[in-house]
Amino acid sequence: QVQLVESGGRLVQAGVSLRLSCAASGRPVRTYVMAWFRQAPGKEREFVSAIRWSDGTTSYADSVKGRFTISRDNAKKMVSLQMNSLKPEDTAVYYCAAGPTFGLGRGSYDYWGQGTQVTVSS
Repeated sequence: QVQLVESGGRLVQAGVSLRLSCAASGRPVRTYVMAWFRQAPGKEREFVSAIRWSDGTTSYADSVKGRFTISRDNAKKMVSLQMNSLKPEDTAVYYCAAGPTFGLGRGSYDYWGQGTQVTVSS
């Protein structure tokens, strides 16, 4: 069992930065891949970024590449998503996820947080 809790989402203006955090508890996460997904109203949940805990390998969706950075903190068992140059189209509920393998689809992840709302005003 892995419990994930996201935090940091809020209303911001376009162009600013925001950092989301995902705190993990329960089973050690060192063997997991941690990922961020997002879901805008009326749209499918989409992959944003992921990091393999063991070696730090990362992956990013094209829409956020160069703007978002995923990182991990082993001591805190936390994964962060630094979001820069936010755009209105980044508005969504952002979900933290964990799974045993590195994948880009929802099916690769067994554990999910409840989500945190990010709203970017134009």
